Amino acid sequence: MKKMRKLGALMAAGALVLAACGGDDESATTDTEAATEEAATEEASGCIVGVSWNNYQEERWAKWDEPAIKAAVEAGGGTYISNDAKSSAETQASNLENLISQGAQVLIVLAQDGTAIKPAVESAIGQGVPVVAYDRLIEDPKALYITFDNKGVGRLEAEEIFKRVPKGRYVIVKGSSTDANADFLREGFEEVIGAAVTAGDIEIVSETYTDNWDPANAQATMEQVLSAEGNKVDAVLAQNDGMAGGVIAALEAQGLAGKVPVSGQDAEQAALNRVALGTQSLTVWKDARELGKSAGESALALCANPDASAVAGASPFTTPGGNSISSIFLTPKPITQDNLNEVIDAGWTDQATVCQGVTAGSVAVCP
Repeated sequence: MKKMRKLGALMAAGALVLAACGGDDESATTDTEAATEEAATEEASGCIVGVSWNNYQEERWAKWDEPAIKAAVEAGGGTYISNDAKSSAETQASNLENLISQGAQVLIVLAQDGTAIKPAVESAIGQGVPVVAYDRLIEDPKALYITFDNKGVGRLEAEEIFKRVPKGRYVIVKGSSTDANADFLREGFEEVIGAAVTAGDIEIVSETYTDNWDPANAQATMEQVLSAEGNKVDAVLAQNDGMAGGVIAALEAQGLAGKVPVSGQDAEQAALNRVALGTQSLTVWKDARELGKSAGESALALCANPDASAVAGASPFTTPGGNSISSIFLTPKPITQDNLNEVIDAGWTDQATVCQGVTAGSVAVCP
């Protein structure tokens, strides 16, 4: 069906050019451009966009990302379908084929394992189904990579913690080793604290990856570190809010919550409350509504033209694997007690959620 629409559009464009042969060149050009634009609109309208979630149980995917993707697809006349890999790389590979068998003409893939999913992505692209690597890198030069500036997120996390603890014993709790974002974030950390580590002002007493970014695993890691170090820890760079929650639970058990600065990202509801309470120093807000909107609109654009480099806003990015991939990077924002009002004003959360259990007047947004 997709190929037939393209052929019809090309024939229509050709007919307009032939019809214009007896007229001036400007008229012919204008008619051709109009036909091309109309063809692109027709191609996007009715496009079936398949989304493969790595683990739909995580708070942000269901609450923010999916509604934004779905709204953008449907606003452009497309149809949204999806499935969930439930944290299984093997399941996700078969899920891509399943989406294609349901008629998906373009795929948005939130990779469970960016390396393991590569053959399935290559197969999809080989079948003429473009792929958007959503929020997590997939090393395929023909895919479109859409995410926030993850190295920038790492810098923002480290800047706030380093401001509070310029010298001391640091713990670094990284995300999954199968997710390139964990390494991008670590690069951002290094840009901020690297010189202090070299100078001996900062000692990294523990640095570990965390399978599946699992808060329970992060909590267990932090408990082990506290035990091994006799609770002598001054700061924790936790790469996301879920893991920050696990870290803070371990600190709380030792009477250290609120005394040891902890970072995070995603602006999860519980994390925003922890920021207000003072047990988490900051979260980095990545407005997933904007990310989802960008992915949905880009998917429709790829339905009309599978060339990822032609998508509005895309620019080349050289990956850790040395591939040049067309990418769209959105800008993140740090949230501390000083600017919690911004997420409330934007409708990301509400005052009651942020201020639950917070002593009235201790934070500006909780009078």
